[in-house]
Amino acid sequence: MKKNFLILSLLICTAALAQDGNEPADTSWKKIYRAEATKINDLVHTKLDVKFDYAKSYMYGKEWLTAHPHFYPTDSLTLDAKGMNINQVALFVNGKTTPLKYTYDSMFLRITLNKTYKANENYTIYIDYVAKPDEWKEGGSAAISGAKGLYFINPRGEDKDKPTEIWTQGETEHNSVWMPTLDKPNQKSTDEISMTVPDKYVTLSNGLLTSQKKNADGTRTDTWKMDLPQSVYLFFMGVGDYSIIKDSYKGKDVAYYVEKKYAPVARGIFGNTPEMIKFYSQTLGIDYPWQKYDQIVGRDYVSGAMENTTATLHGEGAYQDARQLKDGNDWEDVIAHELFHQWFGDLVTCESWANITVNESFADFSETIWNEYKYGQDKGDEKNYDDMQTYLNSNSADKQLVRFHYADKEDVFDAVSYPKGGRVLNMLRHYLGNDAFYASLNKYLNDNKFKNGEAQQLRLAFESVTGQDLNWYWNEWYYGTGHPVLDISYVYDDAAHKASVIVQQKQTQQVFKMPVNIDIYNGANKTRHQVWIQNAVDTFTFDYTTRPDLINFDGDKILLCEKTDHKTADNYRAQWKYAPLFVDRLEAINYFADSKMLDELALGLNDKYYGIRSLTLDRLKQIPDAAKNASILQTVQRIAVSDEHNRTKQRAISMLASTKDPQYKSIYEKAITDSSYSVAGAALDGLSKLDSANAYSLAKQYGTDAKGTLDQVATRIIISSGNEADYDMIVNKYDALPLSQTKLNITPAFCTYLSKLNDTEKIKAGIDKVVAFRNGIPEQYRSFTDPAIKGGLQKLAAAKGGDVQAYVDNALK
Repeated sequence: MKKNFLILSLLICTAALAQDGNEPADTSWKKIYRAEATKINDLVHTKLDVKFDYAKSYMYGKEWLTAHPHFYPTDSLTLDAKGMNINQVALFVNGKTTPLKYTYDSMFLRITLNKTYKANENYTIYIDYVAKPDEWKEGGSAAISGAKGLYFINPRGEDKDKPTEIWTQGETEHNSVWMPTLDKPNQKSTDEISMTVPDKYVTLSNGLLTSQKKNADGTRTDTWKMDLPQSVYLFFMGVGDYSIIKDSYKGKDVAYYVEKKYAPVARGIFGNTPEMIKFYSQTLGIDYPWQKYDQIVGRDYVSGAMENTTATLHGEGAYQDARQLKDGNDWEDVIAHELFHQWFGDLVTCESWANITVNESFADFSETIWNEYKYGQDKGDEKNYDDMQTYLNSNSADKQLVRFHYADKEDVFDAVSYPKGGRVLNMLRHYLGNDAFYASLNKYLNDNKFKNGEAQQLRLAFESVTGQDLNWYWNEWYYGTGHPVLDISYVYDDAAHKASVIVQQKQTQQVFKMPVNIDIYNGANKTRHQVWIQNAVDTFTFDYTTRPDLINFDGDKILLCEKTDHKTADNYRAQWKYAPLFVDRLEAINYFADSKMLDELALGLNDKYYGIRSLTLDRLKQIPDAAKNASILQTVQRIAVSDEHNRTKQRAISMLASTKDPQYKSIYEKAITDSSYSVAGAALDGLSKLDSANAYSLAKQYGTDAKGTLDQVATRIIISSGNEADYDMIVNKYDALPLSQTKLNITPAFCTYLSKLNDTEKIKAGIDKVVAFRNGIPEQYRSFTDPAIKGGLQKLAAAKGGDVQAYVDNALK
């Protein structure tokens, strides 16, 4: 699963990361050990025959569930079954049913079997039931904002701008809202699901579509079979009016289910999937293990994406049009993440939520290695660095990667399980080497395939392959908390020809033991020394003939840590010139920017990698003197006209725009028709700064059907300058903005626009849009977003008074 707070831009990202370190007021959970669920019975096979009632948002289900005792004999079976009507429970033998006694309390279906069964003695239970997901009341979380399991989207077609769809979301334990089951991650089952749907719709589920039968009432029954065991939370159903774009990998079907208007760009969004499957298969030494691989996009999805076995569900953030794709596929990391789960999470599944790291940390790590493989070392290093910063900024140092104590199982989907865990794996890869690392993953997967795994099994696989005892690493990174917080200083003794590197660990948690490479540069000549940090203070001394130009601690920039590095300006000049890695150059650029060293900072404009060029432009824009430097502006102008990367070009145009110099007007006029929304948006911003009186008409001209940066700039201008006649357009534009930092930033301006209106009903309808935006933000994060949202509404109320004041007061209760 790809979490909401890692996807929904800076709004939820920043709030969630800041919130991660905060604990609930009730800390009694700290005394509760969250063990793997006890197995009394084991699932064997699940057969479902379901029909959907769109008018009521009900599902009518018939289930044949085959199970057997795990070890000890038993005469009972307790199933998770949430909020259902149970019509019949019976033993099913040779096509005949025999009623069984049961009790049901809207959570658990407790069945008395017809006899005591022994281990591995199968029995089949038949259940006739009605699932009522919209009537089930259970809170979601920041990671998964709903807990209904089964979602009817626009089921009665009341919203003409939204398709009618059905999709399911099982993780963590929500599939038991639509099927009685043993809803724990350590239960695996084969399955067969028959769905009866209106004939105009297509269906998707796990495994293969084995039959389709048209019915006399205008419906069709599709049967999907999964003949390999998977965990219950990975069961999936999807229904809707989709186009199916077909692809393949080694003769296995690969398909993309998208709304019809996105069919022309489906390959632009998902088309790297076969190459990803090949890359991951070869890297792991285990070919893609399932029958096929489909991906489907669901409206109003409650998280980012979900790795249902053979049938990944994506949120509508996956949808991008052709112009958006000109700026790069923003969903590609999610696609890679979910695909890697087909091995780590689906083939081998965490035995309990406490061990979610063996699912999510691997999927997070997979994004780094895909970028490294597909787009080069700099891109992979940038991804690794960005994810490291996500964790370091999350205030999560008090949480273990393997977490047997938590308030709610949803809490483990956080910055520790994702980016920290991914970096822990990347450090381990660096320490052991690629060959040993991937051989160990191969063993872990093969030893535990179609079963469950946990962190100790992972350790044993690594120890078996490498011959090393790795308890020290697991104890620090999997069962310990925090990360190194390092202060690194340097002492040079030219008389003795010795240099000392002094490393202090300042974190309040454990003292870490870690191997670190220290690279010593004399010009371009590099000498590497591997050392171990293992004390609160470590001193490493090296001989030299000529004082080094640079001593580069953590030469491969792999260590998950915070650091204060006391290098000099000359050291950073040498680092920029000689140290080759993305993070080496990034650190130098940031030092030059912080020190206002414009000549050195401008070197980044000519870097080989667009990420460094973009960073340099961002940092230059923060320094007023840079906009007065003719040499810098000449280079920025070149980038604005000819850079190969659109978002770098956008930043260059934006920097030129900040000067408000009319000499760049021709660049904006050409760029505003660019196929890239980012480039066109920056150009519109530039033109608006030169001709504010004409900005409004330009925004309406170019922003009507725009997305991305162009839409954001146009929306800002229109909201700032619009009048009552623009009401429908402005409200629709505001409403269409995704849950994002952009929408948060624009909300005060939208409220100001509403204050200019005379029609009270229109004002109230606009207020409803703002309140709906606020309500979509998880309550625990509103302290971060309310200053903008409530502040804007309160200013509106104060400006209008009367009915509007009362309406706002009531809305914010």
